Amino acid sequence: MFRTTRVPRALGAAPRAVRCAVLCGLLTALATACGKEGSPPTKGPAADELPHYRVARGFRLPGSRTWTRAHQRGHLVVGVKEDQPYLGEKDPATGTYSGFDVEIARMMSASLGLPPKTIRFRTIASANRETALQNGQIDYYVGTYTINANRRRLVGFAGPYYMAGQSLLVRKGENDIHGPRDLAGERVCSAAGSTPYQRIKGDYPKAILVAYDTYSVCVDNLLTYQVDAVTTDDAILIGYAAKAPGELKVVGRPFSKEPYGIGVPHGDNALRFALDDALEAREKNGDWKKAYDATLGLSGVPAPHPPAIDRYPAS
Repeated sequence: MFRTTRVPRALGAAPRAVRCAVLCGLLTALATACGKEGSPPTKGPAADELPHYRVARGFRLPGSRTWTRAHQRGHLVVGVKEDQPYLGEKDPATGTYSGFDVEIARMMSASLGLPPKTIRFRTIASANRETALQNGQIDYYVGTYTINANRRRLVGFAGPYYMAGQSLLVRKGENDIHGPRDLAGERVCSAAGSTPYQRIKGDYPKAILVAYDTYSVCVDNLLTYQVDAVTTDDAILIGYAAKAPGELKVVGRPFSKEPYGIGVPHGDNALRFALDDALEAREKNGDWKKAYDATLGLSGVPAPHPPAIDRYPAS
């Protein structure tokens, strides 16, 4: 059934030319800042304000084939996201990656005895994470990667290092959507095949689901009034809202628990346990909080308490 997407009353009452001018002005301002029409402007951590991580001297992990190969080549290859503000984002001009997940990857490299500046980051889409780990394309993955039983059959997980929860992103002037129970008849966008998409489909079937490969496209569609809400983990949505605080907001309380872990090749328990140790140590010495404050903390949301490490048995 076709449904006309709502526009604000102020715009809806104006002549079409005026509405177009307002929307185009908004998109032009956003596009000028980030280079992609409709996307929130680039605004992230300054390089000189990011933490520095002490590199472990004389570190050895002979029981890990992944670490041994990385040590021989002199650097780690780490899979990340490139379109998630304050979590994993790539500057199109410089190719530099930044965000909380990127900082987690860097501090883990330091704990494994390899300088963070030597990391080769590689953008890996959500649908390709397990394959990239299984094929040896990357040594580990840090990119809003929720730990669950199905995935643990395919890859290993260190952590979790952060506890997120599914939430909703709407336009600033939206007053009718406060949580998932308000989604009946609304156009809701999420990543195709993602856990958030499946949860809305199963638990809130009256919502009109729209799917794209990335959340950034969903946000583009939200800003251009083609959808009414975007749903995924609150950490991701907080980042987008912080990029365009005058246009976007996160509403309601999280309605799921999403423990973010570091994905490693299945069966490389030596690497998994070493990363568990590294996360625990970096949380205790304050590096975890420094990384959060310099990235995701710029959204204005204070650092939560890190979740307990799940040291599940070797497989």
